[in-house]
Parts: sequence; structure tokens; C-alpha cells
Amino acid sequence: QGNERKWVFSRQSVENIEGELTVQWNKSREIWDIIRRKTVFNYKTVWNDRRYNANSYGSKLLADILGRGKFSFPKSLYTVKDSVQLATDKNSDTSIVLDYFAGSGTTGHAVINLNREGETGEPGDEPWRRFILVEQGEYFATALLPRLKKVIFAPEWAAGKPQRPATAAEAARSPRLIKYLRLESYEDALDSIEFDDHAGKLALDQFGPEYLLKYMLRWETKASATVLNTVALERPFDYQLQGRERGEIVRRAVDLAETFNWLLGLRAATRRVYYRDGRRYLVYRGETRAEPGKGVAVIWRETAGWGAGDYAADREFIAAEQLAGAAAIVYLNGGAAYPGAGGRPLEPVFKERMFAGVEVG
Repeated sequence: QGNERKWVFSRQSVENIEGELTVQWNKSREIWDIIRRKTVFNYKTVWNDRRYNANSYGSKLLADILGRGKFSFPKSLYTVKDSVQLATDKNSDTSIVLDYFAGSGTTGHAVINLNREGETGEPGDEPWRRFILVEQGEYFATALLPRLKKVIFAPEWAAGKPQRPATAAEAARSPRLIKYLRLESYEDALDSIEFDDHAGKLALDQFGPEYLLKYMLRWETKASATVLNTVALERPFDYQLQGRERGEIVRRAVDLAETFNWLLGLRAATRRVYYRDGRRYLVYRGETRAEPGKGVAVIWRETAGWGAGDYAADREFIAAEQLAGAAAIVYLNGGAAYPGAGGRPLEPVFKERMFAGVEVG
């Protein structure tokens, strides 16, 4: 239009930072802007920016997401975000941010926001940071997990309500799910021990109290859920353990499939659910750390009360639907035979891996 303009940077500087420049339409001014997103930052020794205020961008921000009183003294989101950005390297394939004292989940929130921003702001700029959070406080269930669920759902919150949906670029770089694990504690294991009352009473009457620790934990508790009741694996989706919450004994569902994957060292590539006449099949495929490149499939379904006809129909279904794919090794629960080479019952492997290197009794 004949208006004189000049660059902020010299031509040589522009050529050096070309990868950091993008063009973006400015709706309010109705012009095209050139935006620079830096990939290299110089950080000051003292961080005194108002964004690092833990009250405004820690407590208030968390209250906007969850409501007040859920967690005391959360850190500023921007303090953690800038720290993570400073410490992670874009040149690596992936960076894993590990926080052993996760608190209200600020670290996870910061990683999610960084991934959403991307390095170039383009939809194809995939996230390369991941996080692992560890927390033992009760606020895991009241603050940390709800916060991450909400932040994944929407980027901005006020008074506990989402303020806007994620843009297409933000959605593409947002996590689709979070896997969380609860580790069984020593106290949980003790709470879940179930004794065969009749056999235990006879043993105590005959051999005295010394028998309790030496032998009862081997024999009279063998059907306990805490030492893996293999018979109960016929109903794997109903498996439970006892534990304590606020001083009371409660029963919790246990994800046997995920537990077995960890014990096996399975790097799961897919997790799929199939149905046969209303009966659920849960199938994992991947490979183990011990045998990379050799395909492994793990097939779970409820087999309680099955007869010969049920097992025959099961084999036909597994073969017809190709549940195992091209896996060389196939693990199945419930004692059913796999229709092909490589089939293995998973119960003995499960038990062996649980107590590898542990002397019971």
C-alpha cells in the first residue's frame, strides 16, 4: 500500500531465526503479524516476575479449577512450567519429567500446557514431553487426579467451569488418557489375608503359635487374593483386594491385566476389547523387554463354569477374529487352549513373577 516499513531484525538475523517465525492473522487489527516463538532462552538468576506468585497462579488458579480448600500452598504453574522448559531438550526424542512429590499435580499441568503450546505452534508439532507423578497423600484422589482430568478436558477454568474448549492444535497435542497405578502396601497385603479357619484352628491346636508365621502364610492363606488366588482368575474383571481408607477396611477392584503386563515387562502397543455373545474379551498386544521383536498377546476373559463346548467356541472365536494377530507367544487366563502354536497359560507365570526372589514362609 506504499507504506514504509522496517524489520525488527536485520536480514541476516531473520535468516538465522527463520525456524522460529510464523505468520498469524490478527483479527482485531485485520493484518498479518509475524510471530516469533523462541527455541533458545536466556533465564535470569532471580525470577521475580509476577507470574511466579504462588497465590495468584498457584492457589487461585487451582481454586478456579477445583474449588477452594482442595490443597494448601500449590506452587505457581509458571514457576514449574519455566523450570521444565529450561530443563528439557527438544533435540531428544522425548523428555520424561519425574516428580516424586507431585502434590496437587502442578508438574503434570505444566507439561500439558507446554505440549499444547508446542515449539512452533503448528498442529503437526507433536508433544515430546511426558510426565510421571508419584504421590502418597489422600489429596491424590481429591486434587491431583481431578485437576489433570479437568486440564486435559479444557485449557482454562474459572469457578470450577471450563471457559473455552481446546483449539484444534491444542487438542492434537493434549494427552488422550492418563494411566495411574496404586501400589499395594505391606498393610494392604496383611488386610487381604484370608485364612482357612478350620485348617488353621487344627494347626494351631496341634503345633502352637509358632506355626502361624512359618507355615500358615504358605498353606492356609493360599486362596487369599493378596497372594493371587489363581482360581479367581476365571473371573478376572471382578478381582478385588482389601485395603484401608480413613481407618476402615474397604474392598477395591484390582486391574489384573495391567498388573500382569508390568510383571511380564510387556510394552503394550494396542489394547482392544471384543465381545462374543455378550462375553467380554480384553486383548493386549506388544512385546516384552526381555524379547524385543517377538510379538506377545495377552487374552483375558471370564471362563468360570465353562464346559467343553464353551472352550471349543472360545478357540473358534479367537481364531476367527485373529485376537492374537501375528504374536509368537500368547498368554490366556482360565486354562483354555490357544488354537495354534505359542499358547501359554498365564496363571503360573503370574504367580512366578509375583514372588520372584521372595521366599514365602
